[in-house]
Amino acid sequence: MEENKDSNEEVNNKTFDKGNNRPLKVNGEDSDSKGSNNVSNKKVLDDNKRAAEKDIDSKINITKDIAALNKTELNQKKEIPIEKKTFKEFVQAHLIPSIVKEFKQRGFEVEEITLKNTLRPIAEDKCWVISCLIKDTCNFWLSFEKEDISSLKSISLSKPNQKPSIIESFLIDEKRITLKLIISRILQRLNGQKLLGVN
Repeated sequence: MEENKDSNEEVNNKTFDKGNNRPLKVNGEDSDSKGSNNVSNKKVLDDNKRAAEKDIDSKINITKDIAALNKTELNQKKEIPIEKKTFKEFVQAHLIPSIVKEFKQRGFEVEEITLKNTLRPIAEDKCWVISCLIKDTCNFWLSFEKEDISSLKSISLSKPNQKPSIIESFLIDEKRITLKLIISRILQRLNGQKLLGVN
């Protein structure tokens, strides 16, 4: 009996520290250490979960950014050149304002400029005519046979308060008609007649 009692006390002493009233290490770890490890492991798992969620959010944001860039590029590709717009939109929104701006930059005032479906000067056939009066300088009429900037065109010029006497073909050899080309040839014709004071 004494031997068994001593043996039990020895086992108890190994597993429980009576003085400190706390468990001793079992297999190299005490029970408090196991609890601490569980808390530590849970914290690591939580940190990993948060990091994974943050990574997913980042990937979602990157995907959204890429989609937005692709949409912007697609919209830019869809924008057609101004020369491909409808005839009236091209003339009224781009050609007429550009003519006014060009003459203003050269020190001339466009007193009146209109687009009408009316009789072409001299020939008197009905077509689309841009009529432009440059104050104290000259008049010109740019005519389009059809509602299309690539259709047959003509130009007539005159000094102030005079009627045009000549009708000339305009841009008949050009395959690609652009805004800059139209304005450049208008100026060339006016300069050729010394109506702008420049030869």
